[in-house]
Amino acid sequence: MPAAYLSLLAAFQLLSCSFSAPKPVDNTKPVATSEYSVPQGHEVAYFASGCFWCVEAVFEQVTGVHEAISGYAGGTTKNPTYNQVVTGRTGHAETTKVVYDKEVVSFETLVTVFFGSHDPTTLNRQGPDRGTHYRSIAFYKTAEEKEVIEKSIQHLTIAKRYPDPIVTEVKKFEVFYQAEDYHQDYEKNNPNNPYIKAVSKPRVSAFLQNYPELIKSDLE
Repeated sequence: MPAAYLSLLAAFQLLSCSFSAPKPVDNTKPVATSEYSVPQGHEVAYFASGCFWCVEAVFEQVTGVHEAISGYAGGTTKNPTYNQVVTGRTGHAETTKVVYDKEVVSFETLVTVFFGSHDPTTLNRQGPDRGTHYRSIAFYKTAEEKEVIEKSIQHLTIAKRYPDPIVTEVKKFEVFYQAEDYHQDYEKNNPNNPYIKAVSKPRVSAFLQNYPELIKSDLE
């Protein structure tokens, strides 16, 4: 294998979400988290589309979204730690819990944000991040939400929005495990992290440019 290719591959891996994440002191036990309480009158949606640092930062820009929380969903391991999830053996994907005011923003709009802020055609991959824990999943809690997601996929497919087929899983939501505290608001708290500067910020910027009508005003 050419040395130039190996150097490029190494640089690519250095910019992965899992490589950039700080490691807990004790890797064998879950790190305590402060569970978020959903305000009265708000709804919750769940989306997985690559590194949750990026996804959380995107949804927090959307008008009507009260909070976005990083965590894990879609797998079988109970109370997983980050270090377990990134092995790919838990079945979980890095997932963002989106708490929103349904009087201000609809689930349908959140699905638009989901598909508009990542590439849903790359299987088990998003940008430099590879593995089943980075796969694309749109979770639904009701038959109505499932229909919204499936209609969105149908519309994007007919419109040929992407050159390749959409591989997003449409999955019944079961349980969400909130990620360790150091993952929450990671982009905001770590602006100089190499991954944040090279991957997350450009992804958020592209979303802001493409969907200005969905973005919170400075007064919100």
